[in-house]
Amino acid sequence: MRFKSLADLKRQKPKEVTLATLPQEVSMTHYAKEKAFKISELVREIHEESYEWYGFTIADKENPELITDIGLPQNDQNLLEYAAIGPARIAEYHDSLSEDTIINGWIHSHGALQYMHFSHTDEENQATVLDFVTARLRKTVAKKEIPIQDLQLLVKDEFEEKELEEGSVSLITDAVVSEAILMETIYGGFSYSIVIGDEGWHEQEIHYQERSVISGHSHVSKKSADLVLIDNGRSLTQADIIVLSKEVAEKIQPNTNPPTELIERM
Repeated sequence: MRFKSLADLKRQKPKEVTLATLPQEVSMTHYAKEKAFKISELVREIHEESYEWYGFTIADKENPELITDIGLPQNDQNLLEYAAIGPARIAEYHDSLSEDTIINGWIHSHGALQYMHFSHTDEENQATVLDFVTARLRKTVAKKEIPIQDLQLLVKDEFEEKELEEGSVSLITDAVVSEAILMETIYGGFSYSIVIGDEGWHEQEIHYQERSVISGHSHVSKKSADLVLIDNGRSLTQADIIVLSKEVAEKIQPNTNPPTELIERM
């Protein structure tokens, strides 16, 4: 048999059906944004330096794509140029939330630094948050064909054991089947990442993780995203600020003498 070109030898692209989409922009209430910058302001007032800090973006379970609040957990290390986050802190804070709310990402400050982008340390922190968040926010986003070059179709109770030696995959049915396509579920999830600065700037990314159920294939990606502000009628009150001041005083841990190994990571 002759082929006109190498293109004739290419495998047909596996069929994929999209069932749901993940967010392409970061949606956030005015209240949540105001609260984030107020935390930075309080850090400067209470701790007398513009330390980096991190918190979690919070959403209602019924609408996980909209950030409605900022949660401030106990920060492990707060430096002028570094803020660390660990999986234990995420789980601890998640367990403190009400049943109708969920973490959908994280937010942190670069303080007075003019570095208006995500750093290498931020990427490490984001990977930690992504694993935790997507495990709880995952949903079926697609069905994708599993290409099988040598699929063997057998009928239940009508084949000999030796026939199982043939083919790369054996599909046993209760009736004669002449053709079959295997479609596996692909779960997908997302996590927001936001960095802000004392001068009012902010930058956002959305990180995605997809995992195939049968093949086990996992894919992680990210994209820069616009911030879309939503008015839900809530505003930051003086009572809110008083409570927030106490949280900042208790949960931000300035470290003016970090260990050498920590400095090397910065």
